[in-house]
Amino acid sequence: MQYKIPVQIENEDKIFLQLSIRQLSIIMIWGSIAYSLFKSLRQSVGDTVAIFPAVLIVLITLFIALFKNSEMTFLPFITNLIRLNINSGSRSWQKWTDSHSGIEIWYIKSMVTPEKRFDSKHDHNIYQEIEDKLHKI
Repeated sequence: MQYKIPVQIENEDKIFLQLSIRQLSIIMIWGSIAYSLFKSLRQSVGDTVAIFPAVLIVLITLFIALFKNSEMTFLPFITNLIRLNINSGSRSWQKWTDSHSGIEIWYIKSMVTPEKRFDSKHDHNIYQEIEDKLHKI
């Protein structure tokens, strides 16, 4: 028996005006916050002054809701950007070390040292033999 597996499982379904439920909820929540801010400021400072913070909130909201870069939405993009800036320089390739590299956000460089990765000369000899075999191929 064969089952059809969906290829694009993480793509969001478009519901209204080519917007997903996530985008619509962001726009509705922050739009209502902007409207309530406008209504409360309008009584004290007037319409023309009160519209500036409300429009600013609406523009930021639209940017966050509609943002997409390399199939990433705003929040994953920002967290990946933060992780990249925190871990910049910590991923360098060295010969005879494991390919494992801790790239978590709270990764501490002093936790994994080359001495802990490499235990003995026996490991070095095994890697040297493998490398020699690969060169012969």
